Amino acid sequence: MSQKGSLANRLIYNLRDGVGCVIISQWCDEATLTFKDRGVIMGKLICDNIAEIISDIVGDYDNGRPIDKQDIFGQPARDAVKEIIYKLNHIVYAGYYVDRTYRIYNIKTTIASLTEDVAYNLNKQIALALHFDKRLEGKSEDEIRLFAEDYTVQFMKKIPEIREYLDTDIEALFVGDPAAESKDAIIIAYPGLFAISVQRYAHVLYQLGIPMLPRVMTEIAHSKTGIDINPGATIGKYFFIDHGTGVVVGETTVIGENVKIYQGVTLGALSTRGGRGLIDKKRHPTIEDNVTIYSGASILGGDTIIGEGSVIGGNVFLTKSVPPHTKVHVANQELKFDGDAFTKSADDANWFYVI
Repeated sequence: MSQKGSLANRLIYNLRDGVGCVIISQWCDEATLTFKDRGVIMGKLICDNIAEIISDIVGDYDNGRPIDKQDIFGQPARDAVKEIIYKLNHIVYAGYYVDRTYRIYNIKTTIASLTEDVAYNLNKQIALALHFDKRLEGKSEDEIRLFAEDYTVQFMKKIPEIREYLDTDIEALFVGDPAAESKDAIIIAYPGLFAISVQRYAHVLYQLGIPMLPRVMTEIAHSKTGIDINPGATIGKYFFIDHGTGVVVGETTVIGENVKIYQGVTLGALSTRGGRGLIDKKRHPTIEDNVTIYSGASILGGDTIIGEGSVIGGNVFLTKSVPPHTKVHVANQELKFDGDAFTKSADDANWFYVI
């Protein structure tokens, strides 16, 4: 078949592995899909049915369900939020980010430009998010715009305080991780610091009561790092997450200062069977100062308090409080070796520190 014709009339896809090619005519009268290895020609069947398929899909949007929403500009845009996070990191860690958009040799001038840019774009995203704020039902667009500006100013004024907290997090990671080459490496490379940074930005917005936007921010960090920290979690200074993959920190979690957690740790709810009735209830644990929680541990429940200076060993499952300076671990693990006629008990001292 000839492949001549205008691009408006034909769309040509080159398939991998030399299987063949697809040539789809705008009018479908010559549409042909040839598989060299099967000698099968297809195309007319799709063309005969595509109009009905499209009609069914489009018609399915007439059912008035949340999934049927068609206003693509009526909520915060994930890509715009991702860009805001990047620029916030550029402001917070100015010496570690290169942005070709700003060809300025004075880094303080670059920070000034970025700050104005973030304020402008964050204000737009906050204004969109405020349309979901029940506190503002019945408010005019002008009133919502003023609220958005006020929240933007409040957030931007918090950046020095956020930087203060993040500086302590960097210190905790450097002191606590013998594999850390330098604080520079932590800022550039460590997923734990990235997730903590985004959560600290999002937490300020959460405290201001802005809907949706804080969760969008932390889910961007979650998808990038595998670390899921709800924006509602309250986290003290010198917070340490090493490795980080699989860490979950729930909305009402309270974490003190100098807390270390490792991969796979869950600070979660004991049960969510209460559904929406659990909103504004304390569902997640409280971790007091100087606590270490090793990999795979699960600590659940709003009434669960891990006392100051405690150490929770790997794979521990806790649903009750622990007094200060307590060590909790799973004892007498049995190791079974194929081909051996015996079992061996793991050394408790070694099992305790699973990281």
